[in-house]
Amino acid sequence: MKVRTTCPYCGVGCGVLARAMDGGAEISGDPEHPANRGALCSKGSALGDTLGLQGRLLRPQARGVDVEWDVALDAVARGFRESIDRHGPDSVAFYVSGQLLTEDYYVANKLMKGFIGSANIDTNSRLCMSSAVAAHKRAFGEDLVPTTYEDLELAELIVLVGSNLAWCHPVLYQQIRKVKELRPSLRVVVIDPRRTPTCDTADLHLPLRAGTDVTLFNGLLSWLAQHRLVDRAFVDAHTRGAAQALLVAENTAGDAAAVARLCGLDIRALRDFYEWFGSTERVVTLFSQGVNQSSSGTDKGNSIINAHLLTGRIGRPGTGPFSITGQPNAMGGREVGGLANTLAAHMELENAEHRRIVRDFWAAPRIAERPGLKAVDLFEAMHRGQIKAVWIIGTNPVVSLPNADRAREALRRCDLVVVSDCVAQTDTTALAHILLPAAAWGEKDGTVTNSDRHISRQRSFLPAPALARPDWWMICQVAQRLGFRRGFSYSGVAEIFDEHARLSAAGNGGRRAFQLGGLIGLGEQGYAGLRPTQWPMARPDGQDAPRLFADGRFYHADGRARLVATRPRPPKFALDQEYPLVLNTGRIRDQWHTMTRSGRSARLASHLAEPFVDMHAADALLFGAPDGTLVRVVTRWGRLVARLRTSGEIARGSIFVPIHWSGSNASDARVGALVGPGVDPISGEPEFKNTPARVEPFVVNWYGFALTRGSLSPGDVSWWACAEGGRFRRYEIAGRSVPHSWSSWGRSLVRAESSADWIDYEDANAGTYRAAYLRDDRLEACLFVSPQPQLLSRSWLASLFDQPRLTPSERARVLTARPADPRLETGVTVCACFGVGSNAIEAAIAAGCRDLSSIGQRLKAGTNCGSCVPELQRFLGSALAVSA
Repeated sequence: MKVRTTCPYCGVGCGVLARAMDGGAEISGDPEHPANRGALCSKGSALGDTLGLQGRLLRPQARGVDVEWDVALDAVARGFRESIDRHGPDSVAFYVSGQLLTEDYYVANKLMKGFIGSANIDTNSRLCMSSAVAAHKRAFGEDLVPTTYEDLELAELIVLVGSNLAWCHPVLYQQIRKVKELRPSLRVVVIDPRRTPTCDTADLHLPLRAGTDVTLFNGLLSWLAQHRLVDRAFVDAHTRGAAQALLVAENTAGDAAAVARLCGLDIRALRDFYEWFGSTERVVTLFSQGVNQSSSGTDKGNSIINAHLLTGRIGRPGTGPFSITGQPNAMGGREVGGLANTLAAHMELENAEHRRIVRDFWAAPRIAERPGLKAVDLFEAMHRGQIKAVWIIGTNPVVSLPNADRAREALRRCDLVVVSDCVAQTDTTALAHILLPAAAWGEKDGTVTNSDRHISRQRSFLPAPALARPDWWMICQVAQRLGFRRGFSYSGVAEIFDEHARLSAAGNGGRRAFQLGGLIGLGEQGYAGLRPTQWPMARPDGQDAPRLFADGRFYHADGRARLVATRPRPPKFALDQEYPLVLNTGRIRDQWHTMTRSGRSARLASHLAEPFVDMHAADALLFGAPDGTLVRVVTRWGRLVARLRTSGEIARGSIFVPIHWSGSNASDARVGALVGPGVDPISGEPEFKNTPARVEPFVVNWYGFALTRGSLSPGDVSWWACAEGGRFRRYEIAGRSVPHSWSSWGRSLVRAESSADWIDYEDANAGTYRAAYLRDDRLEACLFVSPQPQLLSRSWLASLFDQPRLTPSERARVLTARPADPRLETGVTVCACFGVGSNAIEAAIAAGCRDLSSIGQRLKAGTNCGSCVPELQRFLGSALAVSA
């Protein structure tokens, strides 16, 4: 039986149909879900690959020893109680995750703020969307996303700011691409320092200088006023602050030519953008981490919102600012008050009436009266010894936080570190005193809220293995042991959700848009069958909610929106001679966060299998680092080593490093350790997009790769990175010391027995070595070493691990890494959904495929999620350019 559930990756919130099967699940998109209508991206499509029990945390542990649940829970409660009694409630903290379900989030927030009495609960969502929250609250009086996915289909102009939508939210990108194919008059503008795959569908790309967003949008605001494109009736009736916002905009960005110089843009392109925005009635501006992850992220968000308020392009179909969230339940966490500076149900900690409503509703013994510590501040307080006990739930802060080495040291100093996770070994679990095994996606029940306010059910279709339990259950068990049995004796998640819905209606009376009154009293059966439904006034039948702000009413006390004056500010840390480059960080197409889930899928790992630094070719030449070699990236806070690539996507003076690699899958690639601790003063969101850095060659004497069914002993290599291959693991390696005997060294590296069937080849003059380890003619491992970074293709070799034994021909050719039939050498993976490589695509084009449709018909590439479409278009473009 297929179960309707929701994808656990990004904030698009795609519906999924899942059917349990031996060793995993059959996954497809839910055609009835309003977020995706059956579409899934490469990550969602590969969810079935990630459900095995290898590497799972299955039993509670205390100080490295397996224990029963009662022992572990008693130890957690005792540790927190002792700290609270000795040092007060602000000596403890929770650090939670946008991947928790709303019900988990709700009870965690309730326990900390209403019963322990501290607001020291924050979330990794602080790292991705808290600037948007702050901007919404300043502009609208409440944290409200006024747009829906339908608006992307109705808009006449879509402006994408700081968003690589094609890779980070592929389903929405494909939605826009299809609309543009049907309606070519739709214009798309991409504003991003990088020329990302998203630019492939853009009519205009503005590669603005990093950190100049406020200048750009202040310039737009001023230009709109200068050209009398203000919706005066809307501004006068429904807003405040326009005069001051326009005065600041005029003073800081009143001259378009000056704006172009400051932003590093072509003046004609800038004017095109301003003119298109001014002359187009239906405009959606979608913004993401490139805006939020900044020391002025809140002002950037408000500068975008200002342009929509000034023109009245909000509250109507096809219009509005649209903050697209990065995590599956960042929105649900905001709804229940999962941030340290919010209360619950969109109520405010610093509002005495709101505190009274929540405390009375919860019948709580106390209520936090002031904001708690935001993420970066929380770990800094832990480093100082102020936080004595912390419970980390569903996140990996030793990898994801800025200045991550200091976060790791903070955890080492903390008296009690509790970690709930479904993965046994992460950079963070390694520092835990107590580990609690959490139920994973597919094993737990609850709700999530996506970027356009649709509440959807996550449903279980697999049994929880061994002693794994849902997070809400653990939290309630600890709460009861702390003496709060009455407030935490839930029968299940339906009861928690009902309480959450009732709290949203408590003391509301229309004063808060967040209101789930239509979902009160569903009961177990109604909750089990709940269809995706959108708030405000969410209803169990899934009927659409009223459009926010359609009546011109906002949620400040006077019912008016605010245009907020925004002054451009430079990034927190300035470039200098020692650190002359801007380090920008972000996601890649087929991976997610720190890869504890997505890294388990071989097809997802096949696209980009190792950490890399993307750099302009001229800068690489200047820094003495050829393409494909290893480089060290250095900042004031840390350093990493990764492969250099010159993709052509990045401007001079900048570098890009993905966020996904950790100590679990690379020797030295945690980019969070390099990011500075600067944060937005309002939101507390870190500046992940603008850290001063330098690049220097990481000199090695040899490069290599190994494919092995087992694991390597990488102690003798200077650098390594590994990726899942299905029936093998792929290791990229490099070293400075040259072994006296490559054969002995290779056997030790892949852990081959002394009597192993070992075939090898060495060219001492060329410095190359190749070896294969077989057992009963089955390939167990292979190793290739060269003084040059350009090594042989891995794709055919990888396919040999699927075979029970090699044929004589394959055995004879294994050290060449080339099959007898060249068609079996597929090349680097481009389409992860169908495993289509670059060689196959080039062959199809050579055979006459001249468009995406013909490639799709021949190879299926690009026909499932469409995430690879930008790369397919580049192959086609290159071929057409050559033929011309």
